[in-house]
Amino acid sequence: MSEVRFTKKPDWIKVKAPIGENYLHIKETVREQKLATVCQEARCPNLGECWAGGTATVMLMGEVCTRGCRFCSVKTGNPQGVLDELEPFKVADSLSSVSDLDYIVLTSVDRDDLPDGGARHFATTISMIKEKRPDMLVEVLTPDFFGREDLLQIVIDSQPDVFGHNMETVRRLTSRVRDKRAGYDLSLKVLEFVKKQAPERYTKTSLMLGFGETDEEIRETLRDLRSVGCDVVTFGQYLQPTKLKLKVEEFITPEKFNEWREEAEAMGFLYVASGPLVRSSYRAGEFFMKGMIRHGHKRAKEILETRNIK
Repeated sequence: MSEVRFTKKPDWIKVKAPIGENYLHIKETVREQKLATVCQEARCPNLGECWAGGTATVMLMGEVCTRGCRFCSVKTGNPQGVLDELEPFKVADSLSSVSDLDYIVLTSVDRDDLPDGGARHFATTISMIKEKRPDMLVEVLTPDFFGREDLLQIVIDSQPDVFGHNMETVRRLTSRVRDKRAGYDLSLKVLEFVKKQAPERYTKTSLMLGFGETDEEIRETLRDLRSVGCDVVTFGQYLQPTKLKLKVEEFITPEKFNEWREEAEAMGFLYVASGPLVRSSYRAGEFFMKGMIRHGHKRAKEILETRNIK
């Protein structure tokens, strides 16, 4: 059996060394508070940039995922219902002491072993953060919760500022890239339900490129996302995490990523982050997003008017 090798990365896949006073302060506080951040666990290439801007991503409910997507290196298994019920309080307490953070992203592994998929755990964490830090903006990046509307409503009712759920790839490649329990239409359903139930909440998703998708398939996905009112989309390059995962079929150039940004903006997405090293929570709390959230739909309308989009 031949050995699976990593595809050589092009020169534009480079990681900037983390720098800055804000980054160093957050790094030290995260270590002291023992917060589990995806930024560190996944060795995110944008860690320094995001932390310097006052944004971090915290992973809830452990590090064992009940699903086995072929792009992801997170450990797959059955946590057998084990859950730290005090985690929401611990996370909220820890975050309340990090004055440099003003935008937090909460995500998690899939917990299909739990009756509610972890929906109440998300909701409690959001509520506790809002209680201790009313000024902090909270974005969630959630599993699909089996597509159950009652579970999605639990998270919506806790009032996150942004509700994210990732499509990951185009329709044709979904069954190859994602776990069989995930689904293209299921993810669209999640985003559609959230927007219908809470029109004032911003919805967000992410696409990885480089699996062998075509331009027209990406456009179809973008049209589908706009049809369910999705507000924000990010594009990033898929990078093979281990030799056992899907190999990279193509490295997309920075110029092409910029073209996708322009095309998505023209389709009416309020905000688009697009680049080889962009990840789903990339610079989530940057000035643009913060301003859009704090100033509500008036700012969103102004954004579309500058692009002549009605």
